[in-house]
Amino acid sequence: MKRTFLTLIALALNAAISTALAYDIAVENADGVTIYYNYINNNRELEVSSGTYSGAVTIPERVVYMYVTRKVTSIGASAFSRCNSLTSVTIPNSVTSIGNHAFEYCKGLTSIVIPNSVTYIGDHAFSGCSGLTSVTIGNAVTTIGVSAFGSCKLLTSITIPDSVTDLGEFAFWSCSGLTSVTIGNNVTAIGDAAFRECTNLASVTIPSSVTSIGSGAFMSCMNLKSVTIPNSVTSIGAYAFEDCRSLTYLTIGSGVTSIGDGAFSKDTNIISVVSLIENPFVINAQNPLYSTFSSTVFNNSTLYVPEGTIDKYYATAGWQEFVTIEEGDGGLPPGSEQCAKPTIGYKEGKLTFQSATEGATFVYNISDADVKSGEGSEVQLGVTYVISVYAKKDGYLNSETATATLCWIDVEPEQEGITDAVNTVKAKSVLVQRSAGGITVEGATPGTPIAVYDLSGKLLGSAPAADGTTSVAVSGREHMVVVRIGERSVKMSL
Repeated sequence: MKRTFLTLIALALNAAISTALAYDIAVENADGVTIYYNYINNNRELEVSSGTYSGAVTIPERVVYMYVTRKVTSIGASAFSRCNSLTSVTIPNSVTSIGNHAFEYCKGLTSIVIPNSVTYIGDHAFSGCSGLTSVTIGNAVTTIGVSAFGSCKLLTSITIPDSVTDLGEFAFWSCSGLTSVTIGNNVTAIGDAAFRECTNLASVTIPSSVTSIGSGAFMSCMNLKSVTIPNSVTSIGAYAFEDCRSLTYLTIGSGVTSIGDGAFSKDTNIISVVSLIENPFVINAQNPLYSTFSSTVFNNSTLYVPEGTIDKYYATAGWQEFVTIEEGDGGLPPGSEQCAKPTIGYKEGKLTFQSATEGATFVYNISDADVKSGEGSEVQLGVTYVISVYAKKDGYLNSETATATLCWIDVEPEQEGITDAVNTVKAKSVLVQRSAGGITVEGATPGTPIAVYDLSGKLLGSAPAADGTTSVAVSGREHMVVVRIGERSVKMSL
């Protein structure tokens, strides 16, 4: 008995020591803030570890400890979780991942800028940050984890960059202050309940990259008025748009092959359903609890179907329950017309935005994407900005997001880098942006070689700079590329 008792004491002490030593090192910044770290990647790099943090915290790119310099590349799981007194955090360009629960319930955090070095935002990373009003997501992020921004109730808008392919379940659920969402053009699936209970969300543009809309994805988005599901979507999950009480106009793309139970049921007041499906499949209409559309929709709305298919719809279970079926597109419902995608220009120190939609206004985001450390053949740039902008207008859907990268190229390469001001060295401004089938470069000196590489160094396309704007065709479907202009390089989202 005595031996057992001593063993239990030893185990308890070991557990206490393990808890107390939840980090490998603690290092004080120059500003007096102590940050805790764990060694990762065979002790060559550092990950920010959990601790009691408050006020403004700046995470350094590199840490010197015991005469050894290591790069900080990760924010670990629960590193800042429930640090209610944390008011701001600066994440350096060295960090590539933000772990699960990293900032969960940091209620004092009001804004966050996720740099372009970060590729992964973990599950529940910012969930419950009820004071968060502004989020800038860098253009290298590919994954937004489960409930990453769940219940961030003061967020009013969010732009998901084109680099994102994986939008996790419950990613923005219960963001009740959210009024507009721009989903990047490479998201392939909208996860289950991704925008559930975003009660003030009035508009959303689903890009043609999306192939599936998860169960409950937009459930209880009570202010959503019009939805166009693109032809790329093949499946709409159960209850995807249930309880969208303001939804009046719905267009279902031609590629849809399955619609889950209750997808447009319960308190929806749709007056026009445009189905582009040529060969209708069975949907549920018999069981009121699981009916694809509510009885109100079946009885009171008009179903518009492609020319020559009305007999198919009348012969197909579920669809035949619509009292009124007509061939045609039903005309353009309010809000179905989309603003034209803006173009970005730069001249004499000013960015300019234009859209073919007259009277459109522009919502833009400019983030510092300075490449602070280069590897291999990449050359460090002193000043680089990533610009994203979309056009909006009352009565129109928001346009697709246009992106560009603005950088300054040294005219005299031996004067390495631009530090404090553009005017301190001779430099040319160069605007690099995505175009159909490749990239365009504006402002490079005619004759300067321009080449585009993937991140492994494979050449994707090249062309000499022309007077004005140069187009470079790019093969493949890369999300991130390196554009080399003469002796300078810049990394950008494609």
